[in-house]
Amino acid sequence: MSHRVCVAGVGMIPFTTPSRTESYDVMGERAVRAALTDAGVGYDAVQQAYVGYVYGDSTSGQAALYRVGTPGIPVVNVNNNCSTGSSALYLARQAVEYGVADVVLALGFEQMQRGALAMAYADRPSPFDSFNRVVHELQDPSEAPFAAQFFGGAGREYCERYGTDPRVFAEISVKARRHASNNPYAVFRDPVTAEEVLASPHIYGPLTRLQCCPPTCGAAAAVLVSEDYARKHGLSTDVVIRAQAMTTDTASTFEDHSMMKIVGYDMSKAAAAQVYEASGVEPTAIPVVELHDCFTTNEVLTYEALGLTPEGSAEKFIADGDNTYGGQVVTNPSGGLLSKGHPLGATGLAQCTELVWQLRGQAGDRQVDGARVALQHNIGLGGAAVVTLYEKLG
Repeated sequence: MSHRVCVAGVGMIPFTTPSRTESYDVMGERAVRAALTDAGVGYDAVQQAYVGYVYGDSTSGQAALYRVGTPGIPVVNVNNNCSTGSSALYLARQAVEYGVADVVLALGFEQMQRGALAMAYADRPSPFDSFNRVVHELQDPSEAPFAAQFFGGAGREYCERYGTDPRVFAEISVKARRHASNNPYAVFRDPVTAEEVLASPHIYGPLTRLQCCPPTCGAAAAVLVSEDYARKHGLSTDVVIRAQAMTTDTASTFEDHSMMKIVGYDMSKAAAAQVYEASGVEPTAIPVVELHDCFTTNEVLTYEALGLTPEGSAEKFIADGDNTYGGQVVTNPSGGLLSKGHPLGATGLAQCTELVWQLRGQAGDRQVDGARVALQHNIGLGGAAVVTLYEKLG
């Protein structure tokens, strides 16, 4: 028997740069306390916890939660690269939906260092070896950061396939900053022009520095409860997870010789399709989306993978303003990873928090009027894609 899953409470802290961060355990504690307060439950009501982070020692989740309390509940640490936070949410949702627990906490945090992402161990096979073999067949070696090579190569392939002007990617950064100007939790809130974006240092392919998300630090959390428990204890049942899917790479990632597929296009498309089928909601009926814009190129690819616009049409979609306020769908009202920042373990739960606020009408100057459904997309190379559809009831 499955149970309807309510998002009773959410919480996050303002993201910041590595030079100004608190320690991961302090950030995690703050996010948990905010989510518990928002839900109106004590930590003693929580029956399980799933904690996501990428850069940290094992059982860092316990270290953060022990600052809140030590009730002896199961704590599971989760690492799924950039989709870590959403993976923790996915596990928490399953526990509630299938009746394993009535109150489950999902927490994500990251205390990052300055500079590009890097692998921690050089004395063993890399989880990207299979990906790198394909990448090296498709494009020349480069000194650019590996993630920029992946997503920059995907953007270049997209432009070649559809005859797209690479300037379209710069417009994503402009939108991201414009949206972030209304988000006190975002790191980068000053406006930029497309000319400034294009004039920033070149990184790889069509990407410049202002088209790459920065390493940041932060934490976010969500309290999930069964509808029966919520009604019995007078908790909020307004926002529910209507559908959710997680996918990983299939053979097409490695066999189709496509940089777009190397960065997870097929994973995202498959996860979205499962969510639409399960919910009966059409992608063009969704008014607000938080999606994984780790690089501007990935936002453009994701518009099409999620079915927000047909394949090959993103340039017109952007030019017509259909990706922002007044258009078809508001994408990344928070400012996204490009402006809010991307503390890997926290990102998925920060997206969740933003969309819950949107559905409750609590998003302030960035509120999307009348939103009753909201879509979340979070992807990690290596790989995992998580797509979640939230609905406002009543």
